[in-house]
Amino acid sequence: MTSSSAPGNASSQRRIAFATIIGTTIEWYDFFIYATSAGLVFAQLFFQPAGKEIGLLLSFATVGISFLFRPLGAFLAGHFGDVLGRRTMLVLTLVLMGAATTLIGLLPTYAQIGIAAPILLLLLRILQGLSAGGEWGGAVLMAVEHAPADRRGRAGSWPQLGVPLGFLLASGVTALMTGVITPGAAYLEWGWRVPFLVSVVLIVVGFVIRRSVSESPVFAEIARRGRQSQAPIVTLFRRHWYLVLLAALVFAGNGTLGYMTTGGFLNSYAINVQSLDTTAVLVAASVAAVVWFFSTLLAGYLSDVIGRRSTFLIGFALQALVVFPVFWLVDHGGLPGLYTALVLISTGLGLTYGPLAAWYSEIFPASIRFSGVSITYAIGAVLGGAFAPMIAQLLLDRTGTTVAVSAYLLVASLLGGIATLCLRDRSGIPLGPDHEAEQATGATMFRSRPAAPALAAK
Repeated sequence: MTSSSAPGNASSQRRIAFATIIGTTIEWYDFFIYATSAGLVFAQLFFQPAGKEIGLLLSFATVGISFLFRPLGAFLAGHFGDVLGRRTMLVLTLVLMGAATTLIGLLPTYAQIGIAAPILLLLLRILQGLSAGGEWGGAVLMAVEHAPADRRGRAGSWPQLGVPLGFLLASGVTALMTGVITPGAAYLEWGWRVPFLVSVVLIVVGFVIRRSVSESPVFAEIARRGRQSQAPIVTLFRRHWYLVLLAALVFAGNGTLGYMTTGGFLNSYAINVQSLDTTAVLVAASVAAVVWFFSTLLAGYLSDVIGRRSTFLIGFALQALVVFPVFWLVDHGGLPGLYTALVLISTGLGLTYGPLAAWYSEIFPASIRFSGVSITYAIGAVLGGAFAPMIAQLLLDRTGTTVAVSAYLLVASLLGGIATLCLRDRSGIPLGPDHEAEQATGATMFRSRPAAPALAAK
């Protein structure tokens, strides 16, 4: 990269790290607090006339429907992120997510306003989906494009850490409400609203922090030269559609298993089928989030040493090995079994999530990178996470056993591993606008490899 687009100094990188971690933690707290509540109370509060089983399916369906709007959010944020800048979209998506989450906490229930309640719930969940679709791309590019070539994996893991931290915060706040502040009927009556309303405070903190960081050096250089793409999405799908599909399948392999926990299915299964205590299950989920945090951080560092591709392959191998044992542990091991299952899942998830930001950033050209990483991530989320909890619940209802659920997770992990094998490791490739030609070729095993000098030394 040219000097004007060179990575920032250590102080700047720490500030970027803090801003991306705090921002994504708040975003994903908002997203996960919904999924947690969907598994615990929304069937009773918003879908009561449908009955317990159908109501739970409908509740999980609202979790998934929001994913269908994540690509739209990614399209919008990707376009304007490549035209207007990374930082602008980071601030806008944070505010949108916070507003939608807070309004959910104020919603009347079905008993109060009838069918309007689930409709309004769904509309606000769609706004959450739009925000989540646009937030991730901006956060990871701010982190990766500021980082030195040999530290992109660990820098890219910073915004990734916001996901387990957001899940930890969501599970912890919910456990506090169900176990201490509003146990029993009080939680169902009004306690469930508090975690949503807390988002008001968090959003102010995140807004101030994100406004304080500088624009990505890569985009700053593109803007200085007036080389912003006017139609980045058209260029992306005309020239790199195959890359979008393969990279999306990589994330789908992670997301399908990940949303067994973050999407509320495993919590619901442990509580409703195995009759484990609600608060105890939420505490276990919080512990799992801590494990996920450290495995994600480790994976980012590991990918700088052995490469993104190798780290992913290790993670997918671990995922494939654990998908059958985890349900056996929950079925027969009680609460200790649940803890063990969640630790196994979280370790595999970290290994297939930590390097994602760096790898996505290295496979798309600079001028369409925001669109590329955002849209690919959103499509992967739809393919993998969108309806995973609902599909798992449907398989369980139809078969009466978790074997079908485990088989579903195994297929997803294998597909993610196959897609990983189809992509090349691009660790260290220059990210600046001077190297667009190199960035645009050789990302898959089916296309010609760029010349050796194009890959910067790590």
